[in-house]
Parts: sequence; structure tokens; C-alpha cells
Amino acid sequence: MADSLGHLARDISACRRCPRLVDWRELVAEEKRAAYRDETYWGRGVPGFGDPAASVLVLGLAPAAHGANRTGRVFTGDRSGDWLFRALHRAGAANQASSTSVGDGLTLSGVWVAAVVRCAPPANKPEPGERQACLPFLHRELALLGGLRSILVLGHFAYDVVRKELSTPVPGPAGGPAVAPRLPKFGHGVEAEVVRTDGRSIHVVCSYHPSQQNTFTGRLTEPMFDTVVARALSVGAPMA
Repeated sequence: MADSLGHLARDISACRRCPRLVDWRELVAEEKRAAYRDETYWGRGVPGFGDPAASVLVLGLAPAAHGANRTGRVFTGDRSGDWLFRALHRAGAANQASSTSVGDGLTLSGVWVAAVVRCAPPANKPEPGERQACLPFLHRELALLGGLRSILVLGHFAYDVVRKELSTPVPGPAGGPAVAPRLPKFGHGVEAEVVRTDGRSIHVVCSYHPSQQNTFTGRLTEPMFDTVVARALSVGAPMA
């Protein structure tokens, strides 16, 4: 059977490869946060979301325990998502500035949003093996999103995956094993051109993650975030 985004979404939501993540996501879904005690939590792997014809991928770390793990849609129902979708709305890539639930009417134009790890991890810190277990989902997603021209990476974790796992390795020193290509050190606003493992070139734009530890402290401001969102959309725009 030919792969599709629908097949991928079903596989992600049904995945139970990582016992620690499965136990945590289901515990959170059972115990809930007091503010959401009357809601039914999703409590499964969270697929990507957006425009299947996207030219821009927004790539985060993992679902939030009481955000996407509750609502079932990536970056939905938490403050990081509030920041992301407000910025996409201001840039004209989202039809509304809020993302509260799967049925809230949100649609994206030219953008697909996903996370490297598809289950909410304890303390928001996936282990290396859990990251590796999720990578096949991201590889399938990239293959299905054939029009991608840019990736906006939210945080160092996502940038590291793009650098190490999604770009063509280069020869190691003295003819040794191939290694990840040398790319600029992560920083807000840093950009890099990456040759993907399928041979296509893609432009990467880096942003601090819109988590509370960055937004509450002023490390990331909305004007700063708007700038990198606009840049990713600009370099990712389909060629005329």
C-alpha cells in the first residue's frame, strides 16, 4: 500500500515503541491537570498537522504533556502553541491566531507543523533512544511532503536532528566514517543550507523555542519570533 499522511498519522497515534513514553503519556492522560479534569486526553502519539502541499516545515521538540498530549494536535492547547500560531497568523499562514482544540477551525497555508518526538516525555526531555525510535516517522513525513523548501527549527534539539539525521553525511577525517556536515552553531536567526539525504536542498532557519522559559524571560520576544517565521516563509515560498 502506498504511504500517505493519513497512514502516517495512524501509525504515529498507535505507536508503543518506547515504554517510558507510553507510561508517561497515559499516566498524564489519566491523572490530568485540574483545569482540564472534565476533558478526555488524547494520550497517544501526536501526528503532524497542516497543509499537505506545504513548502515550510515547522519542527519542534515533542508534545507538551497538557497541550498536544491532551488535545491530540501538535502545538495545540499550550502557551508555546499560542506563540506559534499567533506568529503564523500575523504572517498570513494561518487563518486564525489561536489553536485550542482539534475542532477549532484552524487551517494552515503552505506550512506543516511537527515534532521530532511524537509522545510527551517526562520533564520534556526525550532520551536518545526515544529520539531514534521516532526518526522513521520524520523521514516518512519529509518524503510525503514533497514540496518542502525550508525548515523552521524551534530549538537546538530540532536543529541537531536536522543536522545529524536529515542531511547528507560528509567524509570523515583521513578517510574515516562519514559524519554530520559542518553547519553553523545553533542560535536564534542562524540559517543554513542543507542537502537532504534524498539529494534535495533545503534552507534551515533557527529559532529559540517559544517555551515559557524563553518567552517569560524575554530571551524570545514576539518581534524576534515574527522575524524568523517571516524569513522561513520567504525562503520557503514556491518558485514562480
